[in-house]
Amino acid sequence: MSILKNSTCCSLILMLLSTLSILQAQDNIIDEVIWVVGDQAILKSEVEEQRLEALYRNEKIDGDPYCVIPEQIAIQKLFLNQAKIDSIEVPEAQVTQYVEAQINYYTSQIGSKEKMEEYFRKPTVKIRETLRETVRDNLIVQSMQEKIIGEIKITPTEVRKYYSKLPADSIPFIPTQVEVQVVTIEPKPTLQEIDRVKARLREFTEQINSGEFDFSTLAILYSQDTESAKRGGELGFMGKAQLVPKFANVAFGLQSTSRVSQIVETEYGFHIIQLIERQGDKANFRHILLKPEIEAKEIEEGINRLDSIRADIVEGKFTFEEAALFISHDKDSRNNNGLMMNPYTGTLRFEMQELPQEIAKVVDKMEPGEISQAITVLSPQQKPVCMLVKLRNRYPGHKANVSADYQELKDVVRSAKAKDVIKAWIEEKQKTTYIRINPNWANCEFEYPGWIKE
Repeated sequence: MSILKNSTCCSLILMLLSTLSILQAQDNIIDEVIWVVGDQAILKSEVEEQRLEALYRNEKIDGDPYCVIPEQIAIQKLFLNQAKIDSIEVPEAQVTQYVEAQINYYTSQIGSKEKMEEYFRKPTVKIRETLRETVRDNLIVQSMQEKIIGEIKITPTEVRKYYSKLPADSIPFIPTQVEVQVVTIEPKPTLQEIDRVKARLREFTEQINSGEFDFSTLAILYSQDTESAKRGGELGFMGKAQLVPKFANVAFGLQSTSRVSQIVETEYGFHIIQLIERQGDKANFRHILLKPEIEAKEIEEGINRLDSIRADIVEGKFTFEEAALFISHDKDSRNNNGLMMNPYTGTLRFEMQELPQEIAKVVDKMEPGEISQAITVLSPQQKPVCMLVKLRNRYPGHKANVSADYQELKDVVRSAKAKDVIKAWIEEKQKTTYIRINPNWANCEFEYPGWIKE
């Protein structure tokens, strides 16, 4: 749960920490600088760490690891150097989100926080610090690449030309896709439950103002934003546009670090906020979130109402599309005949794994035109939602063709074009960036030969 705006996420590969127990033997290695890119050094220990990590994960390195890995690190440093020049930064809240997700993954895989610390031979705070630096660098590199690529334009002619040159055995396979319509009802908490939550937040405000408790202590103990609660409710520096509007308007209206905000209602629940520090147009806040509980009878009433609506649709009293327009609570699909939009592609089609799990289970057994019984799912804000699902279309898996799969092929062409742009950028930066390689590490067939200058 987060009060950050939702956004289409690009894929981000989080590097494993370099403190695995297999690295213990490195303690006796005398480190040395093997490459210099711009004003940044690449150390022998960095290369060895990544080599052992790949070995631990059973990942194949295509080539000599002592050539491939330093070049990969050098490419990253080219992007980081340019990002520094261009003043590209990433929100600390986003970094923290990825870090905490990775810490939670480690804990779940290893068994417990204590076992994780024993495994990595570091306390959690040190693991988190190391991972934070890696995640921040990866996010900055990703942002820099997106800036370099910019708005690449792909024409229909380019797509047709690309497709015409594909060997038959290289034509992409398009997995089964579906188009899904929904009618939703969001059960609401009772007024008594809302009053209870507000009273609790007012109690917190009085305890903070009287000095009985720190804001951060109460956030750790009671806030239902589980990620920020671990940090005493702290969100990290961010701009107004990075927060949901209602929260942002109140948060950025705070002038004093000693004042607690009024109670703010957002789609996530009810908050109180405290200003920590301002830096230009960014600020760091703490908040405590409480979410009113939805009673089981409210959910049952929503299910029963949708079952009645389904019966009326089946009897022909009105259509599913009319129910979506006049009854559905989902503002995103309501004015689009109830059609769900795929947040990953911006299209109406979903691969099965891209659907919320509860919906995918239902759709998997449906025929086009069929309407499900009412089900309950969790919204992105982790609230229960009652839902009717209609399978509008199913597109069986097949080899791509231009007429049916133009958008997918366009994305493939854009990806190839983006790789060419990035490749040209790297080659140009090699010419203008100071690069020095230890002679003992220079006898390699690099992907980009421009590292070694005559």
